[in-house]
Amino acid sequence: MSLALDLSGRLAVVTGGTRGVGAGIARAFLRAGAEVVICARRPPDAPVAAAGRTARFCPLDLRDQAAVHAFFARLADDYGRLDCLVNNAGGTPYRLLGEGAAERHARVVALNLLAPLTASLAAYEALRGGPAGGSVLMIGSVSGTRPSPGTAAYGAAKAGLDHLARSMAVEWAPDVRVNTLVLGMVRTELAALHYGDEAGIAAVGATVPLGRLAEPAEIGDACVFLASDRAAYLTGASLLVHGGGERPAFLDAATVNHSATPDAATTVDHPTAPDAMKGN
Repeated sequence: MSLALDLSGRLAVVTGGTRGVGAGIARAFLRAGAEVVICARRPPDAPVAAAGRTARFCPLDLRDQAAVHAFFARLADDYGRLDCLVNNAGGTPYRLLGEGAAERHARVVALNLLAPLTASLAAYEALRGGPAGGSVLMIGSVSGTRPSPGTAAYGAAKAGLDHLARSMAVEWAPDVRVNTLVLGMVRTELAALHYGDEAGIAAVGATVPLGRLAEPAEIGDACVFLASDRAAYLTGASLLVHGGGERPAFLDAATVNHSATPDAATTVDHPTAPDAMKGN
């Protein structure tokens, strides 16, 4: 049985689709045959294209609610349909909580949580009117599932985004499916700013169980699947796209020989182990 995903004739909007993960998502939709509109405050350095086709760029500040509603109204006039909205736009500078005023952290929350809510509400009528129903994809982060020092407001926003998606999925069913992709580290053109040179990127990748950072195309492929008919019964789900997550630090800090055979391990005299295990 073929698992080829054909989105021909469908329209997808990818916010922040001009570079990095967003561009990878846009290219994946183009390869699957969809028409793609990308939006951001600034145009891409080069057209976002794949499979001989190019995404249409529209300038948009996602924190301007009036502009967002006008944008989706124009799409309805231009295309007469909307099948998938990918809320990808987001990000944050590194800033410890005590190093910035609440207003600066609030701007991070506005971009990463309120903007996806605004876009989803503006797109709702077009999405629910599609022949096969619509799909909203939230691009989340592992930063929303664990402590995120230096990017606490971002992590809090991403945690809220996942909860928003679950509630939205219940309220908007059965007309619109809503799912979240929880991303780990992705190798983009900006990876060097976060992880250093090639040696640094490799070292960071080695901390991931799969041994490397994700590629934007892999995130895009996961999005195409969730937007396709193959995922018709998936809504309110959180798909972990993180290469296995992060190896627990205590495994590297512990002095136990983890290479010991199971039989040898059971012979170790360690009377405090049961009490220690209670805290896990």
